[in-house]
Amino acid sequence: MSRKQKPIRSDIAWSTPDRITVRNRDLPSEILGKLNLGDMAFLELTARLPTPQESVMFNALVVTLVEHGVTPSALAARLTYAGAPESLQAAVAAGLCGLGSVFVGSTETTARMLYEALPEGSGEVDLEALAKETVSRMRAQGAIVPGLGHPLHKPIDPRTPRLFQLAAENGLSGRYVVLMQAIGREAERAAGKSLPINATGAIGAICCEFGFPWKIVRGLGVMARAVGLVGHILEESQNPMAIEIWQRIEDEASAHLRP
Repeated sequence: MSRKQKPIRSDIAWSTPDRITVRNRDLPSEILGKLNLGDMAFLELTARLPTPQESVMFNALVVTLVEHGVTPSALAARLTYAGAPESLQAAVAAGLCGLGSVFVGSTETTARMLYEALPEGSGEVDLEALAKETVSRMRAQGAIVPGLGHPLHKPIDPRTPRLFQLAAENGLSGRYVVLMQAIGREAERAAGKSLPINATGAIGAICCEFGFPWKIVRGLGVMARAVGLVGHILEESQNPMAIEIWQRIEDEASAHLRP
């Protein structure tokens, strides 16, 4: 039995020998020299240009996630580059593979939590009560409330207040931001310890204000961290540390086995 073919369609871009069009805009004349990288990413995702306020906020979100030091993703990229310096893209990909539920990817789980608690288009609701219900349900399930706490930044993640400030200044501090803040307070009360909203929690909430689907929210971290990883690989090529890290770990990890 023959399969009925489905239409193959993309609305993002097309090109001819003398023209490149992206989201119905001519790349050379309407985009180059006029859009920064963040605005271009916004156009790619939404098929429209951001407002000035959206541009400030979206660029702040992605810049936040470009760099955070010699993290596991940076180490993975550096170590891969040490073994395969001819393949920069493989080193970047190795670093990006580590962006999951613990590092960076909690933007996604935060956004999903908020959308499930407060679906888009919901009517008026008591956000404090909703926060208590959300935290209680997750604790009963033995689940970790995403977007809270940080192994290094205590008692506050310094990025979070600035992100929420920018959201307020640019008209993107709505019910999802309020709900995330209420969830943070309730989680701290229930746990009896400090659980500050971290940067990925703030970003997840603000992404909900933009209306981004939760399944794509992690992508902001992926595109941002790719920039940072290229920086780490450049530094690795000029001032290597990966081989030293490998040799130190080899010496220490097997020290108890050596005569």
